[in-house]
Amino acid sequence: MGSVDKCDATLPLNEMMFYVRKSKELRERWNTDLAGLCREFGVSQAEYEALRDKDVKKLHDLGVHQYYVPQMLRLFYGASANSNAHPALEAYKRAYPEESARALALAERLERGLGGPPVAGPPSPRGLGGPEMRGPHVQGQGR
Repeated sequence: MGSVDKCDATLPLNEMMFYVRKSKELRERWNTDLAGLCREFGVSQAEYEALRDKDVKKLHDLGVHQYYVPQMLRLFYGASANSNAHPALEAYKRAYPEESARALALAERLERGLGGPPVAGPPSPRGLGGPEMRGPHVQGQGR
């Protein structure tokens, strides 16, 4: 997925997002004149197309800061009614299908109370972490 190491601090789209986040006028233009806004900030055609197409992977590959990509998607789709079917999450699922499948499977396991992914290795010794492994203050015996 996105990485701060891949971020291109000189990328015009990163600069544009810095200002769009802080300006109501620029956020309004995002929805009415995205192409013009991008031209004004010197955004390349490749950057514009990735942004217009909401192509998360391409945005990351171009060097867009990983924290700006979700903000961009919120500008397109809004920030309410977040769910596993939200269009912003769907954009990430398309960009990173394997990682998304693993994350959603883990979330489902956690929701069902099955804990995290199975851990390979020998079973834990009986009682590890139980009351017998805690100090007397935890069991209410002394202090």
